Amino acid sequence: MPTRSDALASARSRVGRALRAVGLRRDDTAETPPPATLSDPAAGALGLDWFVNPIAEGADPFVVRSGETYLWCQSEGDRGVAVSRSTRLTSRGERRVVWRAPETGPHSREVWAPELHHLDDRWHIYLAASDGHNREHRAYVLVADSDDPQGCYTLHGPLATGDADGPAQWAIDMTVLELGGQRYAVWSGWPDEQTPVQHLYIAPLATPTALGGPRVQLTSPFDYPWERIADDSDEAINEAPQVLMRDGRTFLLFSCGSALLPSYKLALLELIGEDPLDPACWHKHPEPVFTSTESTFGVGHGSAVTTPDGSQWWLAFHAKINRRRNFKRVTHVQPMDWTPDGLPTFGEPVAAGTPLALPGGTPIKPRRDGQSWDLRRDLRGEFDYFGHQQYVEWAGDGLHLGRPPAHPVNVFRSAEKVVLRDGDFTDLRVSTDLRMVEGRQAAGVLLRTSAPAVGVDAHRGYFVGWVARGRLVLGRSDGSTWTVLDSRAVSIDGAKSLTVIAEARGDQITAYLAGAPDQRLQASDATYTRGSVGLRVVGTTHAVFSSLKVERLG
Repeated sequence: MPTRSDALASARSRVGRALRAVGLRRDDTAETPPPATLSDPAAGALGLDWFVNPIAEGADPFVVRSGETYLWCQSEGDRGVAVSRSTRLTSRGERRVVWRAPETGPHSREVWAPELHHLDDRWHIYLAASDGHNREHRAYVLVADSDDPQGCYTLHGPLATGDADGPAQWAIDMTVLELGGQRYAVWSGWPDEQTPVQHLYIAPLATPTALGGPRVQLTSPFDYPWERIADDSDEAINEAPQVLMRDGRTFLLFSCGSALLPSYKLALLELIGEDPLDPACWHKHPEPVFTSTESTFGVGHGSAVTTPDGSQWWLAFHAKINRRRNFKRVTHVQPMDWTPDGLPTFGEPVAAGTPLALPGGTPIKPRRDGQSWDLRRDLRGEFDYFGHQQYVEWAGDGLHLGRPPAHPVNVFRSAEKVVLRDGDFTDLRVSTDLRMVEGRQAAGVLLRTSAPAVGVDAHRGYFVGWVARGRLVLGRSDGSTWTVLDSRAVSIDGAKSLTVIAEARGDQITAYLAGAPDQRLQASDATYTRGSVGLRVVGTTHAVFSSLKVERLG
């Protein structure tokens, strides 16, 4: 006689076949960071003082502390610049586009690697831009019109990044070094217009928007074999210089190899003399300081920052999401340290999905009371988004997840989701009003969710989704895999706009649609007993969510 386990296995097999038929299984076009070997998911949700990587989509992360907040600067689809403000290093927080490139002209395309610096009581953003042809890249500076780092900016430049009395030369990744009462610009450039080999250059800054002298070459990317794009290649790159200062010592953390490839890495220069403009005063360490692993690769363009309580240093860097030659990258943050003799040490890149304790001093404000949110307002100050930035929009009709971008740049789909920050609910009812715009896969609610990250199944908790072909599904993710708990076809009028409702009481989880409460899903599962709430789409789905409501039960 079949046992209950046999019956359950048979039912799950039928559910799996049904879900494959309606397209809820992992979409072959979706991309995600390599899954980590996770701790036992039966251990339950991660607490509020833990997080996992990757924290966001994006390359060339630059982050700076400003009082009690962190400010992130990021390219906006290669056509502008966005600045995000957050009280925590592991969350981008409120994001605002502060400058958009013109439709045409020498700085209308390929806006790369913006950096935010506070100079002379004003915020400045250093960036590279071109007319759409990489060989025309030049360095520019945005100057804030007010004291608000998320306000409006005015463009200046290009800067005179050439040799003495020469025109501006190819330049990207400009940063600012302040030392001994003087300022210097440091960037990656070509020696001439015909030789696309990237060296590091330095020049004095006369003002925040003008260089005070010709460039000086600091490094050659041919000093060591590991700086080359490949072992047998004549191409080599030094780029993305970042200033690192501690206890009177000055370092430049820089990237080498190619950001297109898994072999991208971080290396280190140290100022060992008095004059930053003298190449002989800089020492290049003979080995790279941060390299790829099997699970986390293409690591580079790192910037370092201290924690809110000043007790720790952390590194923000990007990593590739697959080994193919492309610019599809995500942002990681992890602790770094210092050796007893004063050198920075970075260890190995931590694998995606590995639990890490929040940076020291991170403010946590648990949210356990019922609440309703009107998603037709921009709520990025309360919810964290995990997915490519070009697939989300807070608009007047609601939160769009999976919205196809008009001008896609390095895009990838990863089951885009938003999660309420610091949500900590046990027994609850969660509901959302949604409208399916396009796509034949699922959209719905997350509950008892922790450890969210960028990735298809990168969260621990439960998901209740409506599949556009007329099916409701309930399942569980453990951070890297998806398990179906129940699924059924549901007949309901107006299937484009509907309300999805999920309840969790102890180990009992139920789900249904408003208007069809008798056609409900049920499962008994004690894997996750608490967590936050959120919204999610699967595959190529585009849905608009207009409201989210949480009620405590019991």
